[in-house]
Amino acid sequence: QVQVAEFGGGLVQPGGSLTLSCVPSGIAFENQVMAWYRQVPGKERERVGFIGPRGATSEAPSVKGRFSISRDNVKNTVFLQMNNLKPEDTAVYYCNSLAQPFPWGQGTQVIVSS
Repeated sequence: QVQVAEFGGGLVQPGGSLTLSCVPSGIAFENQVMAWYRQVPGKERERVGFIGPRGATSEAPSVKGRFSISRDNVKNTVFLQMNNLKPEDTAVYYCNSLAQPFPWGQGTQVIVSS
């Protein structure tokens, strides 16, 4: 059974930074393209970016240059480093496999506010 845990969210002031972590279990993590998503109530889930098995990344234009994705294939963990956060980054953040999606986890809430 595939499970995923996302954590690291919180309240941060505009311009601040946070690092989110995602730990899925029950998948061949090292072979997966892993993606980060975010969702605001009442809106569609948006893909923030993804990382390939060997570390190649792609980020959405809205976060490019501020967010970066990395992974640790030994610890089965994918990270989302978020810098220069803006109020519009406020959302619940999730991770999932890009090509073989599994049931969504609880996500982790990020609130950017002064």
